[in-house]
Order: sequence, then structure tokens, then C-alpha cells
Amino acid sequence: MKGKYLITTDHFFYGPDGNQYRAAWGEVNIMEDSILGIKTNRNSTNWYVKVGNEERFVIIAGCQIHYAIRCENKPDISGINSWDASAEHGLKEYKIPNPIYIAE
Repeated sequence: MKGKYLITTDHFFYGPDGNQYRAAWGEVNIMEDSILGIKTNRNSTNWYVKVGNEERFVIIAGCQIHYAIRCENKPDISGINSWDASAEHGLKEYKIPNPIYIAE
């Protein structure tokens, strides 16, 4: 798996800026469990994904990855649209903060 990917995670994580993210985008490298200096056992993940370059990256445990989408171009993060729908209130559209950590 080489190239740039948009990796979505099962749960939110915090970036170095203190914001919460639900995905990371950048160059991807698959790492072994020794990347953090510990040996994992069968009850935990045994591989990790490093997203980004040597200066700016995030390491995601393999068990937390929901989707991996090949995406060579940086996603548009200028305005994220979201919505809610209910029988009582109908459709509501609104803007949300960017949930993608750009690791580049």
C-alpha cells in the first residue's frame, strides 16, 4: 500500500493542534507493531499505519481503520457540509469543522 490515502477511523482522535479529527490524509506506510517500542499480543492490534511525512504524521492502529481511500489530491477542507434528518424536523443542513487531519 503506497501512495496518498484518506484513512477514516472508528473514533475521533486529537491532532497536535488540539482539534478532534475522524480521518487523516497523506502518504501511507504500513508499520509493524515495534514502531511504538513495544511488542503487542494477540488481544491488541499488531500493525499500524503511518500517515504523513517525517515532519508531520499520525500513527493509527490497524484495528481503528474503517476505510482507506486512495486519494492522491488533498481533499477540499474549506467547507464541510453535513446534515440531519428526522420526521419531526425534516432535513437540516449545516457546516461542521473539518474532520480530516492533513498530514503533510
